[in-house]
Amino acid sequence: MGRGQGEHLSREALLNVELSSICSRNRYTTDPAPVIDELLRTAGKRTDILAEVAGTWAGYYADEHTRVLATALLEIPGAAEWVELGRRRRGTPPPRTP
Repeated sequence: MGRGQGEHLSREALLNVELSSICSRNRYTTDPAPVIDELLRTAGKRTDILAEVAGTWAGYYADEHTRVLATALLEIPGAAEWVELGRRRRGTPPPRTP
């Protein structure tokens, strides 16, 4: 089932995608401060969405290669409560076609 005209992603969903892409683009950073600054600027007043993205991203992607960014993301207020969701998503097998 495709999307018809007038069916667009909400502003919240678009912001979630943009914040997630900032995290992914910078996953191997050794200096997270500019990344956190970009996330804060992009999120603006939507710190709730920023916390959700930061926590789920850290929970999903945290490993020895992304530890610097994941640790910095968890300093964002509210992010820690989303980590478990990211971990659960990482453990879920990808969808398959029959």
